Amino acid sequence: MYVIALASQKGGSGKTTLAGHLAIAAERTMSGAVALVDSDPQGSLSDWWNARQANTPLFARCRMAQLATDLERMRAAGVALVLVDTPPAILETVVEVIRHADLVLVPVQPSPHDLRAAAATVEFVERLAKPFIFVLNGATPRARITAEAALALSQRGALAPVVVHHRTGFAASMIDGRTVMEIADNGGAEEITELWDYINLRFRREFRLVLPDRCADDRHAMRPVTSV
Repeated sequence: MYVIALASQKGGSGKTTLAGHLAIAAERTMSGAVALVDSDPQGSLSDWWNARQANTPLFARCRMAQLATDLERMRAAGVALVLVDTPPAILETVVEVIRHADLVLVPVQPSPHDLRAAAATVEFVERLAKPFIFVLNGATPRARITAEAALALSQRGALAPVVVHHRTGFAASMIDGRTVMEIADNGGAEEITELWDYINLRFRREFRLVLPDRCADDRHAMRPVTSV
């Protein structure tokens, strides 16, 4: 089982939306179960999952004081991937989640405030010696500031080559517990799918972690479960 943390010290970076969308994208390519954890007291990811009609991805209620135990319980239950949404301001929680993560995604909107917040987040990630990827999120197509932000981030660390643009479909789909991949959408679904493909590739090639996919031998496929 592998753990991906979505972290940013700035609110509004799109962590929750990315967590839900990437979970659905991962489910479509992986043979094992995918679970979500909401460590943000605001509970936006929890609200999205509660509004969802489908019983996957799984949702795990964890307490930070026993996160290691809860993650081990999920591992024993056959979960293959866990995505953890983190709060923007509760540093102790963010650090604890990063401590248990195999990879940290740092969503960044193209603005000076987001770039500064991303730098602060990465300091903690590097202190814990965790690999990370910047994700340029909520970008305006063909805007100069998007290109400038991409250049700045690429000089600081790994940057996903897929830019997630600002689209009303992301927010509209989340209202009733869905994602852009589950509605008659535009290019948003393609962006999320390509982003997940890139993350999956990074796991396989650079971090030498192998996420089980649907092309694997059926003997290794896990039956979906509805709760953890």
